[in-house]
Amino acid sequence: MHGNQQKSQEDEGKTGPLLAVLDLGTNNCRLLIAAASARGGFRVMDSFSRIVRLGEGVGQSGLLSDAALDRTIAALKICSDRISKHKVRHVRAIATQAARLARNADVLVARARDEAGLDLKVISAEEEADLAAEGCAPLIGRKYKGALVFDIGGGSTEVIWLQKSESGPRTKLATSVPLGVVSLAESYGAASTSRIGFERMRDDFKSRLESFAQQMSGFDVRKHHLLGTSGTVTTLAAIALKLPRYNRTRVDGSWHETSHMLRMVDRLVGQDVAALAGIGSIGTERADLMLPGCAIFTAICALWPSPVLRVADRGLREGMLRQLSRELS
Repeated sequence: MHGNQQKSQEDEGKTGPLLAVLDLGTNNCRLLIAAASARGGFRVMDSFSRIVRLGEGVGQSGLLSDAALDRTIAALKICSDRISKHKVRHVRAIATQAARLARNADVLVARARDEAGLDLKVISAEEEADLAAEGCAPLIGRKYKGALVFDIGGGSTEVIWLQKSESGPRTKLATSVPLGVVSLAESYGAASTSRIGFERMRDDFKSRLESFAQQMSGFDVRKHHLLGTSGTVTTLAAIALKLPRYNRTRVDGSWHETSHMLRMVDRLVGQDVAALAGIGSIGTERADLMLPGCAIFTAICALWPSPVLRVADRGLREGMLRQLSRELS
């Protein structure tokens, strides 16, 4: 541990101050500790991710359950310990859709402060879309005018039209749909794991986005590519790449034919949860959420049929890093 601390301090001197960013979503708790590098990127020093299912049942009850809060606080304590170990002074922690929906989000914020020493901020859907866009912007392909960024979360899905400009990528239009893999799975129950349920979820989600798609005059699917970030899309990419187990280095920034990814989805839709859990890149924790995520993905592909998709294993945390780094410079 002492050696890690020493290494962290040495790296801080070379690259800039260490930054810690924490994204607490409906399904996952994710931490990233990094330092800005001289080349404009970030050097990752430590990371942590745990499925906590904070939003379990919140769509029905309007409340974060005691069990979900306990799971989440346990993960936040681990994050806090890692932040302390690296002696990080610049920390930002956010919570998204589950906390936005919950009437007792103040309990989460208070417990995060009192038990984990973290100042947790519940952000708006608009702020979430901005962070997702900023985190993914470096992956817009050179030969394209822009990209449609989509972030399939546990409780909400953000869709952002990013367009290149002389000053860098800018958001042309953005929306947030209050549906994600957890909320769809809970709304549809057992049907969410069947082919019929999959088709209903896809059509439901597509109908919610059609009016937004109609506003996007000037969006050319030949000059813009899809840019997806989320567990659903990164898992599909890992399967498409035939990885025996998930490998971020291979997945992040990878290009795929959209038609090939949709064929991967079609193969998954015919399998039950036990079979999905047996696929290395999916595993038991994500198996029951895979088809709801695929339903959202196929709805987006139907509305914006770009022939190519780039996959990002990055998003809110990277957006937070870029914002925090700018504030400190």
